[in-house]
Amino acid sequence: MHRRFVLARRPDGLPQVDDFRLESVPLPTLPAGGLLVRNRFVSVDPGTRGRLGDRETYAQPLALGEVIQAATVGTVEASEHPKFKAGDWVAAAFGWQEWAASDGRGIRVVPDNGLAPSTAIGVLGIPGLTAYFGMLDIGAPQPGETVLVTSAAGAVGSAAGQIAMIRGARVVGVAGGPAKCAWLTGTLGFAGAIDHRAVSDMTAAVAAACPEGVDVLFDNVGNAMIDSVLPLMKRGGRIVVCGQMADYNRPAEQAPGLRNTRAFIGQRLTMRGLVAFDHVRQYPQAWADLTGWIRAGRLKYREDVVEGFEHLPQAFIGLFTGDNFGRRLVHLR
Repeated sequence: MHRRFVLARRPDGLPQVDDFRLESVPLPTLPAGGLLVRNRFVSVDPGTRGRLGDRETYAQPLALGEVIQAATVGTVEASEHPKFKAGDWVAAAFGWQEWAASDGRGIRVVPDNGLAPSTAIGVLGIPGLTAYFGMLDIGAPQPGETVLVTSAAGAVGSAAGQIAMIRGARVVGVAGGPAKCAWLTGTLGFAGAIDHRAVSDMTAAVAAACPEGVDVLFDNVGNAMIDSVLPLMKRGGRIVVCGQMADYNRPAEQAPGLRNTRAFIGQRLTMRGLVAFDHVRQYPQAWADLTGWIRAGRLKYREDVVEGFEHLPQAFIGLFTGDNFGRRLVHLR
């Protein structure tokens, strides 16, 4: 037998533990020509919240009773597939379950690059790829420009900020709490950090940290944050809409709107969203660049590992209250 979490009911606002049901089901069997994988790490991602509702976003909503979808890293326990052998570490999207059987589609062997296997669903997974394509393709920071990154101590934000620094930009981050802000300026080398929990006027706080204005806003928070920065955007500025942490748990009709839109005209601004899956053909180059920067010490990452499969719902819910510090993963003992 093995365990899995399925969607028990659709959340109303902030997800609750009872929105997920823990089931014990028979172990999957090895399919002919396929492989059997034991998951070792499971990701928890803010974007999953969009699939728990009944509206389609960039992916179909999960059905009630369906396994919660997520990125996974595990070990091949048995294989009849020519591309995988027992003992291989593999990255996949098997979701919140302990074991999975597969025909091999959508799975890749974790490269032996000297990094922990968990990085395949972290700094070298969708978070790192999202930061890479969002910052370089949309943000396109130039040397000397000012880049503001929100939710900057998270997996995506911290990578995005460092990529902008690699490109020669001055980077300021927004995060929650003095420890996260100190990590941004101390360990990562950001030029400044704003503790959103300690300020009452975000526009004034950003103006103080970015006195010459903002060239690139890489936003992971939502409409209210974007609106507070719009008056400070410089001519030709770019806004990367990566996530909406503050808005995921609100019905669409209750999410705050944008009021300072006149800046788009006067400052000739561009705002664009992204989904990393749109760049699949460019993944190899992104992986090569990200790995090279890590090895050179130019891209640092932090993993926030929660021990125990049974803690998956709490680990996920904690993303929306700021409990995580870096890439949150659940380690299956």
